[in-house]
Amino acid sequence: MANKLLYAASFLIIFSACNSNKEYIAGKFIETGYMDSAVKPGDNFFRFINGKWLDTVHIPETESGIGAFDDLYYGTRDKLHDLLDSVSKTEQKAGSIEQKVADFYASGMDSAVIEQRGYEPVKPYLQQIDSIKDAAGIMAFANKLEMENSNPLYGQGVSPDEKNSAINIAVYTQAGIGLPDRDYYFKTDSSNAKVVAAYKNYMKQLFMLTGSDSAKAAIEVAQVYELEKQLASSHKTNVQLRDPQSNYHKMAVADLDRQMPVFAWKNTLTTIGVHADSVNVSQPEYYSKLNQLLQSIPLDAWKSYFKFHVLNDAASALSSDFVNAKFEYAGKALSGQQKLRPRWQRMVVNTDNTLGDALGQLYVKKYFTEDAKQRMLDMVNNLQKAFAKRIDNLDWMSDSTKAVAKDKLNAFLKKIGYTDKWRDYSKVTVTRNKYFENLLSCAKNEYQYQIDKIGKPVDKTEWEMSPPTINAYYNPTFNEIVFPAGILQFPFFDPDADDAINYGGIGMVIGHEMTHGFDDQGAQYDKDGNLKNWWSKEDSVKFVGKSTQVIDLYNSYVIIDSIHVNGALTTGENMADIGGVAIAYDAFKMTKQGQDTTRIDGFTPDQRFFISLGQIWREKLKPETMRFYANVDPHSPAIFRVNGPLANFDPFYKAFNVQPGDKMFIPEDKRIRIW
Repeated sequence: MANKLLYAASFLIIFSACNSNKEYIAGKFIETGYMDSAVKPGDNFFRFINGKWLDTVHIPETESGIGAFDDLYYGTRDKLHDLLDSVSKTEQKAGSIEQKVADFYASGMDSAVIEQRGYEPVKPYLQQIDSIKDAAGIMAFANKLEMENSNPLYGQGVSPDEKNSAINIAVYTQAGIGLPDRDYYFKTDSSNAKVVAAYKNYMKQLFMLTGSDSAKAAIEVAQVYELEKQLASSHKTNVQLRDPQSNYHKMAVADLDRQMPVFAWKNTLTTIGVHADSVNVSQPEYYSKLNQLLQSIPLDAWKSYFKFHVLNDAASALSSDFVNAKFEYAGKALSGQQKLRPRWQRMVVNTDNTLGDALGQLYVKKYFTEDAKQRMLDMVNNLQKAFAKRIDNLDWMSDSTKAVAKDKLNAFLKKIGYTDKWRDYSKVTVTRNKYFENLLSCAKNEYQYQIDKIGKPVDKTEWEMSPPTINAYYNPTFNEIVFPAGILQFPFFDPDADDAINYGGIGMVIGHEMTHGFDDQGAQYDKDGNLKNWWSKEDSVKFVGKSTQVIDLYNSYVIIDSIHVNGALTTGENMADIGGVAIAYDAFKMTKQGQDTTRIDGFTPDQRFFISLGQIWREKLKPETMRFYANVDPHSPAIFRVNGPLANFDPFYKAFNVQPGDKMFIPEDKRIRIW
């Protein structure tokens, strides 16, 4: 659905893959050639592990960054490419998942037909926009787009009711803007100004590509930007959005209808097929503002607004002039990417995004083993035991709260590899020569799939990621930790690697996701996924104090130029990193290797554990991407995801003889200890 809700705290943001060379020494799992021996581990461990690589690697023109898990993604993308190339070159049974995946991919690869069609697929939309006569017409058009999963005006999603997590509810979130975040409309620094200028130029290009002359296009751009800026003024900040209590507003539809008559809640919901007496309006301020602007903004401005957003949403599926216009803004200006990726790479991503469970079935059948799943489950269980022991040993939490915390920990739903219930794509129509229409059919199917869940019991077998995805997440309303097959590969996990490597890699990921159940957001949900306080008052105060320590520490880290990490925005991920390392290490110490001191290639087991952690975060980003993520990403940059947790972890000090005077050194009584 538009702005589909994901209440999952994910492990990482997936950077697009780059063609970097995998140079790990087979069987050793550590690349010593990337290390910078001139750097003391206690001064900058991230650079000690990755320094020579950072100094010599070049980010490809088609990418905004390069890193260790890019190697993993690149290999996974190649596997998906081989699958898609294979099925698309042979005749498949009509209606089968193979046929739909094959023809979807083939339709997107048919650049000749796409070029010939130009923007023909969206002309009916532009004609409908021209015929809008009033606010009711604006809403009617927005509702049509909503049912096609592409409505810019309101964010609709479906998720468990956060205070009755057994039942699904429709959720409405702030939306309406085209820039990545509200703050882009109000910041005045030079880097922000460049992004805004590129965005306005992109808008102008789309208007001119569809018939407006330069003067008219300039007027249309001004109309759209001013309207979006007014909508943005009602948005909560990314930090404010982190508080689930203040973003839960279950409201009766009848009351909403009276409060916002132009938005016309009853008619709107009926039109789009949502049948409910009450809904969760996460940010009511936005909808109040929208209701006001539907009356006060001139109709021509609304038409320009919808024209741009329809074109923007469709641009990647239209002819190359639209694709290139979008790339100049979203690729170059936002992320520093200099060259558009080849069509096949874009289509691999689009197929996974659109028919994820269909492609995923083919992927796991060929590339994922049950042995890998079982070893991963064993590691998850070990970390769960380690976390329980850490809770028992906490010196700041009362026994009563500890008991409830362990109940929640033991109730984790564990998902590894892929779903047990594949999605049904029987209603999706896919043909080889209509890429835009194929996307539309998939979007309509997704929309119907989501709204059919409203008011019904929650199905906890659902996954929010496809099997090949290189990511992991914790979902508080399901109280689940999820690890798709894609991430269960080296450098995160390898069945042939020693325990130090696997626990420092995927073990840290597991611990990270477990800790999300107890971070500044996850700690507000009980074991059943309900937004409910289970803390004693005294424990809650202590927990907030520890959260403040984390915020203060990460606020001190500089990303680039004068831009610091936003400690409040990244609190949950930083807490999960700090806790994840500690839990993974404790679980590692339960293994035979963890209790040994035998060196491999000159490194102790503990050193290999920490080196593995440093390797999985090997990363180099374009300056534009760093600035972009500083605004919107709840994760800290890679260097601080390594150095921040380790600077607060006593075993790291012992493993690498970190001493006072080293730059990472924090006095023992000042180190942050949460879980």
